[in-house]
Amino acid sequence: MYAFTLEQPKTLADAKRLAAGGAQALAGGQTLIAAMKQRLLQPGQVVDLGGVAELRGIKADGKQLVIGAMTRHQDVAASADVRKHIPALAALAEGIGDRQVRAMGTLGGSVANNDPAACYPSAVLGLGATIVTDRREIAADDFFQGLYTTALQPGELITAIRFPVPAKAAYAKFRQPASRFALVGVFVAQTASGVRVAVTGGGNGVFRHPGLEAALTKSFTPDAVKGVAVDAGSMSGDLHASAAYRAHLVSVQTQAAVRQANG
Repeated sequence: MYAFTLEQPKTLADAKRLAAGGAQALAGGQTLIAAMKQRLLQPGQVVDLGGVAELRGIKADGKQLVIGAMTRHQDVAASADVRKHIPALAALAEGIGDRQVRAMGTLGGSVANNDPAACYPSAVLGLGATIVTDRREIAADDFFQGLYTTALQPGELITAIRFPVPAKAAYAKFRQPASRFALVGVFVAQTASGVRVAVTGGGNGVFRHPGLEAALTKSFTPDAVKGVAVDAGSMSGDLHASAAYRAHLVSVQTQAAVRQANG
């Protein structure tokens, strides 16, 4: 590691002031600390958000669940409100990484980082959630902008995410066995605005698949997915899986998610 200043504010106002001044925000640290150790990032000042109580918590608000940005994965997985209203989100959180990652990682940190194989972005996009920051509200469709890229501006902090409660939803993930990230993960949801299908692990970032959404709008069944083409040209290939195999997995995992959603 190297020398840097660690700030530990207790209020959101103090955290905002530090972040606006150029300090690097630290949420769960599952990505940031590793990047700092490897000198991929070398911030001179780090603001630890762990002590800001205003950024934690889960509450039902009408037909939405509001989850604070610093809420840990394990707390999302165990929440009675999440299990009642969006059980697919609880199951997704329970399947992230291992016990240590779930104990440290946070919803807001994962979404802000936007790893192309992370699980949470697929739930945020699949449910049509709203990302609430210290400055504004951003629709999920406008938030994710590619590889590790989001609509967040420098110094902007996610404070909470609002998830609409769907009629049905499920997440199916084919795990990369070492990292437990998604080789391909698919989140499907029947929402008030229609069926949404969000894919993670397939390319340079989470994305919706219009063809799968159209097919499932007509018939929310696994069979409806089988005839939908998934373009391998838009998929990434690496030592773990070829682009063609990832394209195949999108179809397979979508079918699995629909089966789960239908019970």
